[in-house]
Formats: sequence, C-alpha cells, structure tokens
Amino acid sequence: MCVACGKESESMDLVWITVCLSLFLKCVECSGTGKEWTYAGAVGQAVWAEYFPDCGGSSQSPINVDTSQTLHDPTLIPVQPLGYNQPGKRPFTLSNNGHTVQMTLPHWMGLAGLPWHYSAVQLHLHWGNGVGVATGSEHTINGQSTSAELHIVHYNTEVYANMSEAKSQENGLAVLGILIEAGEEINQAYGSILNYLGRIRYSGQKVTIPAFDIQSLLPDNLSQYFRYNGSLTTPPCYQSVLWTIFNERVKISHSQLLKLETVLYSSKAEEAEPMVLQDNYRATQPLNHRTVLSSFIPVSVKMYTAGEITAIVIGSLCGCIGLAVIIYFIVKTIRLTSSWDVLPSIRPAPQPRTQDVAKENKQDMALKITSNPGNPDEDAPHPET
Repeated sequence: MCVACGKESESMDLVWITVCLSLFLKCVECSGTGKEWTYAGAVGQAVWAEYFPDCGGSSQSPINVDTSQTLHDPTLIPVQPLGYNQPGKRPFTLSNNGHTVQMTLPHWMGLAGLPWHYSAVQLHLHWGNGVGVATGSEHTINGQSTSAELHIVHYNTEVYANMSEAKSQENGLAVLGILIEAGEEINQAYGSILNYLGRIRYSGQKVTIPAFDIQSLLPDNLSQYFRYNGSLTTPPCYQSVLWTIFNERVKISHSQLLKLETVLYSSKAEEAEPMVLQDNYRATQPLNHRTVLSSFIPVSVKMYTAGEITAIVIGSLCGCIGLAVIIYFIVKTIRLTSSWDVLPSIRPAPQPRTQDVAKENKQDMALKITSNPGNPDEDAPHPET
C-alpha cells in the first residue's frame, strides 16, 4: 500500500516537473521574442524571421515604390480623413515605448474612400541617426529615402471588433505613410508632438499633450498616392495592412529633425548606460510580384549621382564644342566653294559705262578719217533718222 502511494507520488512529481519545465521554456521563448526585439543586434531585423515567422513572409513592408512599375488605377479616389480636424477637448497621450514615439488617437477619427471603414488607433514615427544623411524613412520612392516617416494606423471596424483582433487578420489594418523631409521652416503641426519629446526621453515614459488637428500632419495633396498590400514593419510583422503612401512629402525644420533623432532613448531611465533611440526603420523588403497601384500617372525621373551629373555636364560641353567646330568648317568650306568653283558661264558680263562707249566711238571715227584722207565723206557715219 505504501509502495503504491510512493510510486503515485513520484508519478505526480514527474508530471509537475514536466509542466514547470514546459512553462519555463515557454517563458524563455516569450522573453526572447515578445519584447526583446531590436532594430540591430542579437535580435535585430536581420533575424526577426527566426523569432517571428510572419517577418519572413512574401508580403512584407516596407517596400521601394518603383514608379515605372506601378499600375495606374483611375478608380482610386482621394483619401478622406474623418474627424482628423476635430481633435476634441481631451488631451492626447504621447509615449516612448522603446522603439518609437507613439500617440493614441480618439476612436471617432477614421478613413473613408477605402474598401472598408477604418477607425484610427495611433500614430508613430520612424527616423535615422542625425548624421545629416536623408535616411530614416521606411518606404522609398524610386530608391530615394527621406529623413523620417509618419504612420497613422487604423483598424477595420466593419469586420473586426477591436485592434487586437484585426491586426493579425486579412484586411484588418489600414496605414497611411507620410514621407518627411528636412527644410528651413518650422512645421507647427509636427511641433505639437516634437516639442514634448523631452518629457518622454526614456522607454516607458508617457505625457499628456494638448489635442490638435491631426489633418495638419498630412500633405496638402491627398489625391496622389501609392497603394499596396503589405505588413506591419515591426514584429510580429502581420501581413494584414492596406498601405497608402502619399506621393507628396511634408517638411519639418532641421532643428526639429535633430530633436527627433537625438532626444529619445530606447532604454529605461534606471539603466546605467542609456541607448539613444535612432535608426528605428526597417529595410525595404522584396515586392514578390505584388502590384503597387497609383492614383495618378507618375512621371518617372531618374535620380543621378554627383559623379553622373559631372560626367553628363562635361560630355554635353564637349559635344557642343565639337558641334561648333564642325559647323565652322562646313560654313568655311561653303564660302570657299562659292568663291572659286562658280562656273564662268553663269557669271554676269560686265556692262560698259556710257561715257566709255562714246569715247571709243570717237576714237574709231578718228582712225577711219586718218586712214581715208582723200575721201572724207566716204566712210563718215550717217546720222540716224
């Protein structure tokens, strides 16, 4: 009896050990994939697919938009923001989540003009490293990146109950992508976000900010854009996003861009060596035969490097000089030919002057009189009647 009890106890212990070991391994797996991913390093984007299988899918984002390969779709109407310019009275919440600066949006904001109705959830930014190079955007157009990129995230309210359900499902999300360049003038709309970055320097910090017109963050032209099916650009990289990338850029000042690139940290305040939050953009992914639609007919412009521009200028100058030399010799040859090779038969005969003709006639008459002195009237000219 006691022997049986002992065996039963050992069996129960073995079951508990197995369960605990399974939970421990699960926790290790979750800790390695759920919150520890980074853009570079041991769990950087180069190995995201090893921890997050969807990151290795065939419909990943971002992409490079090759305008010469886009398909013009005349049925694509201008993007229609709903409630963007009605921020309400309640403040917005701005936070640093260690990967980006993010701001929650009220539920009454949304998008129309898409296949479904989408409600706004949040917006966030991606940027570079502050070295003055125009890299930081996730999407590129004709291989050209910009200094930063704004994403405004929405979920499909016609099909799904909430963001958590929609983000992993087909047609679950719609994201607007706005490419950002650096210029001279301060952008007051973006200042409504960037002016508060100093209050959320470290990961996990939040601050409430005054509500403002979200539509002022968008470019003026909402009718020209590119659209394709893609994914979240961060783990878990769910392939559930209908992307809209505006063709027109927006501009912020150089000082605003510098603030975005240098103020925030990806580490928490208590960590001894804080890590600056920079280069939080994913590299472009293969298109894999996806079709990129355009709401307009883009004009493809080849972007040349400084070396190519120099070569083109020098080549053009040499060509112009060579052409001028050829024209000079052709004109000179034509002039010489017209001077020496014109046939004498076609040259006009010189016309004698009237006085010379009269003088020659008098001389002829004098000669004739001298040659016939005995008969002066014989050869004298008779006056004409």
